[in-house]
Amino acid sequence: MCLCGAALWLFVASAMDHAASKFPLPRVKEPVIPNRIAHLTDFGAVGDGKTLNTEAFAKAIASLTQQGGGKLVVPPGLWLSGPIRLQSNIDLHLEAGALLQFTPDYKQYPLVVLETKGEKEVASISPISGENLENVAITGHGIIDGAGDAWRPVKKSKQTEMQWKTLTKSGGVTDESGNTWWPSREAMEGEKLLRQLEKAGSFKLEDYEPAHQTLRPKLLKLTNCRRVLLEGVTFQNPPNWTLNPKLCEDVTIRNVTVHNEWWAQNSDALDLESCRNVNLRGSNFDAGDDGICLKSGKDAAGRRIGIPTENVWVEDCIVYHAHGGVTIGSEMSGGVRNIYVDNCLFMGTDIGLRFKSTRGRGGIVEKIYIHNVRMTDIAAEAIGFTMFYGGQAPLDVDGNSANVDQKSVPASEETPQFRDIYIEDVICRGARTAVVLQGLPEMPIRGIHLRNVSLTAETGMVWIDAENITLDHVEIANHKGPVLTVFDTRKAVIDHLTYTAGVEAAVKLEGAANSGIVITNTDLKAAAKDVILANGAIADALQVK
Repeated sequence: MCLCGAALWLFVASAMDHAASKFPLPRVKEPVIPNRIAHLTDFGAVGDGKTLNTEAFAKAIASLTQQGGGKLVVPPGLWLSGPIRLQSNIDLHLEAGALLQFTPDYKQYPLVVLETKGEKEVASISPISGENLENVAITGHGIIDGAGDAWRPVKKSKQTEMQWKTLTKSGGVTDESGNTWWPSREAMEGEKLLRQLEKAGSFKLEDYEPAHQTLRPKLLKLTNCRRVLLEGVTFQNPPNWTLNPKLCEDVTIRNVTVHNEWWAQNSDALDLESCRNVNLRGSNFDAGDDGICLKSGKDAAGRRIGIPTENVWVEDCIVYHAHGGVTIGSEMSGGVRNIYVDNCLFMGTDIGLRFKSTRGRGGIVEKIYIHNVRMTDIAAEAIGFTMFYGGQAPLDVDGNSANVDQKSVPASEETPQFRDIYIEDVICRGARTAVVLQGLPEMPIRGIHLRNVSLTAETGMVWIDAENITLDHVEIANHKGPVLTVFDTRKAVIDHLTYTAGVEAAVKLEGAANSGIVITNTDLKAAAKDVILANGAIADALQVK
């Protein structure tokens, strides 16, 4: 079916207005916890911030489990602990004034071999973990601190001079360049050993022990669990990612706070990994990496497992500092689909709406509906798609993006795809770039639809290797460069595009592969130049009606 002009926009509006009917999500089932209460202090715990309560937590959870489950109440206090293993039918409930402080002694988190559907990895056990559980919850108004500063490296570029001096005087070591601090020499040198062991295919834990501190665990890792609830609690200072439900079903995350320092390496706030039926609502995130992130495995292993993240509602959330507000990828090899984002606020993220992947991943990201998002002070793109993600942050220390090689290679199962993504009623006030769509020469980004979008940015929109792009009532207020720069893009409909008068150009076409670009109801004469042709671009690629 070919849709053009008004018919296309009727379709887009219908898709946005009736997203729920296009993929009717099942009701997310919340855990049912038995009405039984145990208090941590009944098992010998002491909340003085110096007594290690690992055994008390284990005894309390075991006692409740033997009785069929219930709520474990952690009262106000400073509760020092080693790793906690959750069990089915347990609600770990932290009362207001309770701080669950995990010990900074990495040796308390033993190395284990994790196996997920045939894929193995060696890791340090997480501060809080659970596998193959049903009806599991962490609730209350307390705080959980992962002692991540005892594990993580820190980059000098992310510290003030005073912070860096204080950090380096506290102990640890710096690398040869003097630009990265590590908590120990073993942690710094462990990466090389890990690469050697992974290449050799070794899973002997004793071989990995010298690199123990380099194997930084996720703060909360739940694997293959059903009916999960996280509510009201603040999570902070993780060794690695903060919240990582993986292969979980029926996940509710409500009124949760994640508070991490912006320099905290890899401290994603939330990583939903190959999960289905998720309701994320009313939560606040501040992170040193991505904020709300949807993933589904990496490369061949992710494709082989082949379980997508799907049926996810994200509503009424705030993201402060993060590499991305809502991010999909880059580990999306199992696919991501049926995602609805509504009424979210991003303030100070590097990128607002962030989509990232790269060759080798494979996987399909599709049927994404984003509505009613507001952004301020975005460092890079308000809306950014890249198929050349290489693991780097959106900006380097000088505020520049990385260059990419845009030579075509044959498409295969390793080629990722982004398609059928609808973005509506979005406002951004302050970004470096309004929109970047960067596909692959062998696999364009397809079916990106923007409607009722208003973006204030230093530079405008850039499309590279894109196809079937639609804009309806989009405002771009940029003061540098063209409003829209187009490379190798095919089949685009632009209706009611507005911009700041006097900018360099309304449209710049580059390259000979552009075709089928139609602009309607748009005054191109308000710019210094209406259309610029460069690098072999032809005027026939653009029709103005």
